[in-house]
Amino acid sequence: MTMSARLVLAGSRVLVVGAGGLGCPAALALARSGVGTVGIVDDDLVELPNLHRQILFGEEDVGRPKVEAAAAALIRVVPELRVEPHVARMLPHNAVALASRYDVVVEASDNFPTKFLAADAARLARKAIVHGAAVRWHGTALAVGPNGGPCYRCLFEDLPRENAPNCAEAGVVGPVVGVVAAVQADLAISILRGEPVFGVLFTFDGLSLEARRRSIQGRAACALCGTPRSIQRIEASRYAVTRCDI
Repeated sequence: MTMSARLVLAGSRVLVVGAGGLGCPAALALARSGVGTVGIVDDDLVELPNLHRQILFGEEDVGRPKVEAAAAALIRVVPELRVEPHVARMLPHNAVALASRYDVVVEASDNFPTKFLAADAARLARKAIVHGAAVRWHGTALAVGPNGGPCYRCLFEDLPRENAPNCAEAGVVGPVVGVVAAVQADLAISILRGEPVFGVLFTFDGLSLEARRRSIQGRAACALCGTPRSIQRIEASRYAVTRCDI
């Protein structure tokens, strides 16, 4: 990496939404890559059954707020890192304000409402966002530009109302989230360096070890980035509150 690229990363700010199986390795990769400031937003506590995939935590952290334990772990690895802990959930009342404080949002949440909320907030704040998800043996990552097009809603349109698999019911495999998180960090760093990755969709099958990287197209009728776009502000009624612990 050139000196100018290192300086760009050192002056950059990335928000990680969720300190779970995706957020932990993504935050670690960002820190080790030289990103100057990493914000982490999560309101959960460290739990013993999740340690195998939430790699910033150990048994001594069980019962601690994830954000506090994650911040301490990151600073132990990269002492010069600036960590901004947000012991809270990303919710309709704070989502745009949180996204506005950072250059890139890494969405590593564990439920569809937060994923769509983060997508909408990033678009309204004109911030790039990298989405990630993993269920069972399958994972995806998507890079979206500050002006959308294509965005998360171009791909999924709206919250699933029924029969949608989630990690609580279907389970999630630890190595799969590690792979997806590494790709999320790579995409976020590429965005910070000005590389053309907007619209890149990465998919990974942990059973076959097949990985694909391709560009997707936007939807003209997308509510978030189409013309005209119907989502002009955050309305709490759009986002049901459900979760599980990736």
